[in-house]
Amino acid sequence: MTIVLDGGGATIDDVVAVARFGAEVVLSDAAIDRMAASRAVVARLAEGEPKYGISTGFGALATVAIPPERRRALQVALVRSHAAGMGDPVEDEVVRAMVFLRARTLALGYSGTRPVIAETMVALLNAGITPLVPEYGSLGASGDLAPLSHAAMTLLGEGQVRVDGAVTEAADALAAAGIDSLELVEKEGLALINGTDGILGQLCLAVHDAARLTEQADSIVAITIEGLLATDAPFADDLQALRPQPGQRVSAANTRAVLAGSPIVASHDTPDDTRVQDAYSVRCTPAVHGAVYDTLAHCRAVATNELGAAIDNPMVLPDGRVESCGNFHGAPLGFAADFLAIAVAEIGAIAERRTDRLLDRTRSYGLPPFLAEEVGVDSGLMIGHYTAAALASENKRLACPSSVDSIPTSGMQEDHVSMAWLAVRKLRKVIDNVRRILAVEYVAGARAVEMRAPLQPADGTSAMIAELRAHVPGIGPDRYLAPELQAAEALLKG
Repeated sequence: MTIVLDGGGATIDDVVAVARFGAEVVLSDAAIDRMAASRAVVARLAEGEPKYGISTGFGALATVAIPPERRRALQVALVRSHAAGMGDPVEDEVVRAMVFLRARTLALGYSGTRPVIAETMVALLNAGITPLVPEYGSLGASGDLAPLSHAAMTLLGEGQVRVDGAVTEAADALAAAGIDSLELVEKEGLALINGTDGILGQLCLAVHDAARLTEQADSIVAITIEGLLATDAPFADDLQALRPQPGQRVSAANTRAVLAGSPIVASHDTPDDTRVQDAYSVRCTPAVHGAVYDTLAHCRAVATNELGAAIDNPMVLPDGRVESCGNFHGAPLGFAADFLAIAVAEIGAIAERRTDRLLDRTRSYGLPPFLAEEVGVDSGLMIGHYTAAALASENKRLACPSSVDSIPTSGMQEDHVSMAWLAVRKLRKVIDNVRRILAVEYVAGARAVEMRAPLQPADGTSAMIAELRAHVPGIGPDRYLAPELQAAEALLKG
């Protein structure tokens, strides 16, 4: 697969393809022409009146004029000094997304960099060279200064990178790949680090993952409905249509499709079943999951808008102006990430409640306590639920928004920041936690359905249980449970 950066917008699928699957990236001739034209504007201005990022210092030092003979050194000093992150390296897929998206912005031709800058970034991606970027350092305005600076260090042949899973010096990796290190000229250091690309890359990956996770949750609910001898009646389309929330109708349709023709559901649709209605955690699932779908639609729109945006400061305009702006502020992305974290956390919260019902003999309609084989001797899935409960509780903390916080920096010049990097970091953790919660429900629901034999599940749920059984054994005496839950998690992730 090849992704062409032509100066227009990328897509979320493009980000996933490059970040996770190593898709090749190329720059179009049109993009190269735009970058060259933008660079010509900067070259003309480099000897003129002071312009931020070209002939002045940065941040609170913006009023300090830099003599012409020191302006190139200024760009290198900027990258080195701003590569001040700490903590463990973030995931390679995050760095690859960030480098790809920074090259995309440069290719728009509003940053005043030479084409060779973006060409070298693309060469890093295609060679599988991933800069090591520490987790902490971004405030989300001016964008991802520290993370992008660590990535930019690689272009200078400095810092460390990962190649084929091994950490090595950037200079050695560039040499091995036949890539020349760069000498930066006016504006280029600032253009490399003044963006929201790390935030945006993680939001794109999170939107992709959350969409898949929500669909999986709709399917796992179907297994639980069978395991609890619950009814699919509240999921009927005509009932869902009475509340015109689009995601709710989608979620209900997904669950109905997996449950279609279920002998288990049909078996208790008789006057003998005196239950009037199921618990909220079953009956209201389309409302909760549907709200997640609707939140995802909003967050996808925010990410898509940003994927077509020019993010830098100052911006180099075709008419020759170089204008300061605030496009690097991460507020739009931070709000979206916080909103999505709240929504996705609720998938886990309601799943934990359904799992508890499956394991509680007073509410599971005939199932043994904790789905144990030999009650008393065996604890069954009791502690699997503890794990799900712990994860759901942590998600309540992680769902608290980061984007309402701000700490002034740079001598009060940068006096309102977005904290959007922190918002997307915790969003990714919420998604991972919810996947684990759903893995516990998947294992519990499958065991509950099997305990309903000789009643048979629907074709859809039967297929899901069969897929699980290829990785996780079924009913039996107590055994080492953690590997089975981890296998279910890996199945959902893979």
